[in-house]
This record gives sequence, structure tokens and C-alpha cells, in this order.
Amino acid sequence: MGNPWEGADTLEVHQLRRTSGAAEDLDAAIGLLREVAAGRRGPTLRLYRPEPTVAFGQRDARLPGFPEASGKVRAAGFEPVVRRAGGRAAAYHRGCLVVDHIEPASDPVAATRARFEFFGGLLARALRDAGVSAAVGEIPGEYCPGEFSVHGPAGGQGRIKLVGTAQRVVAGAWLFSSVLIIEDAAPLRAVLTDTYSALDLKWDPATAGAAEDLRPGIRVRDLEETVLGGYDRHVRLVPAPGL
Repeated sequence: MGNPWEGADTLEVHQLRRTSGAAEDLDAAIGLLREVAAGRRGPTLRLYRPEPTVAFGQRDARLPGFPEASGKVRAAGFEPVVRRAGGRAAAYHRGCLVVDHIEPASDPVAATRARFEFFGGLLARALRDAGVSAAVGEIPGEYCPGEFSVHGPAGGQGRIKLVGTAQRVVAGAWLFSSVLIIEDAAPLRAVLTDTYSALDLKWDPATAGAAEDLRPGIRVRDLEETVLGGYDRHVRLVPAPGL
């Protein structure tokens, strides 16, 4: 599994303890992407626990059931947002960890698939390092399906999704965003059930779980450390000023 990075030897790491809100989190990621593309910022890694959010894909927002789905999301205490990357609706909250990796690239489109493969493997290994059985690959019936989803065994023949990934590229830079589902899967499963029902999309609620379902007692901070440890095998991490 090759490293798809274009020669960056350091990453400035931002470990946020509180963010401004669901929409602001997405906007901040795009802002960082543009700064990196313009050369005003170097390669950046941002980790944070998100506010309760359901991130819809562009296709979701065009479906007749989108207004109903948005209303159900708000009623459940989550904020509906429409992300600029692809994919279908995904839910996350403060029991999750978002990892945004932004780097400059002369041709950001060229290694799109290689990044999905590389970071899927990196995050699966981080989960295994934390004692959570994990592998890479799409699972039948999962929400926001993807070839490089990270999943774990849920008993019998079942599997649960543990990490979802997405990318966005602009001229001169790429953003790879990952969401690790670590604690308290029940409200995520419930809001996704309502959301997919309103959108008239089929999925299997049994695929929605969390790392703690496979290793009881694991917490977001545990995975944050193992993710950083995984990165540290490939690149030098430099804490952002003030951290």
C-alpha cells in the first residue's frame, strides 16, 4: 500500500476541543482547503468531536423527501447540513471523531482512489491498535455506502460501519475527511432510520454501530491517540501554535 502524499514531510496538527457548530465545521474544512491550495497554509491535520449532525449528499438534497428528512433530523436534536463531497446521508455526534487531512497537490485528482485505499488502511490499523477488530470494504446495506468503508464484526455474519470517508479536491489541494464512530451508536441509528425512510432509500439499520460495541469502554480520546500514532509512522506531526 503506497503513500499517496506528494512529499509533505510534516503535518500541522489541530486538536480542537470545541467547535462552532455543524455547518461551521464543514465551512472551516473548505476554508482550510482553499488556504492550502493558495499556499497560505501548509499541510494540515484537524481532529475534533463534532456537534450532532446529519450530513446529506448533494443527491439527497434533490430528493422529494429531503424537507421531511431535514425536519426529522432537527426533531432528533441533530443539525441537517448538505456537504459538498459525494455520498449519501451520514450521522455523527460528539461520540465520534472527525479527521480532516488537507494537503497541496499539483494534480489532486490523480491519486483519489489511492488516498481512499491508503487512509482506509491507516484508520483500520488505528482501530486494531486500540483493540477493535476492523477491516476495509463496503458492507451490504450500510448507510452512505463506500468501497473503502472501515467496518468490524457485529456477531454472526453481521458487520457494522466504524469509519466513513469522503474527499474534496480543488485546483492545487485535496481534503480527505474521515468520521470514526466510537461511542453511543443508538441515537445515530435512530436518526438515520428516520432520515433514510423520509428519503425513501433502503439500508440496514444493523450496520450502524460504534467501536465501543466491539470493545466496551473505548472512548474518543483513545482513538484520537491511536490515529495520531498511525500518522506518526508516515509523517512528522507538529502541534499547531497554542496547543
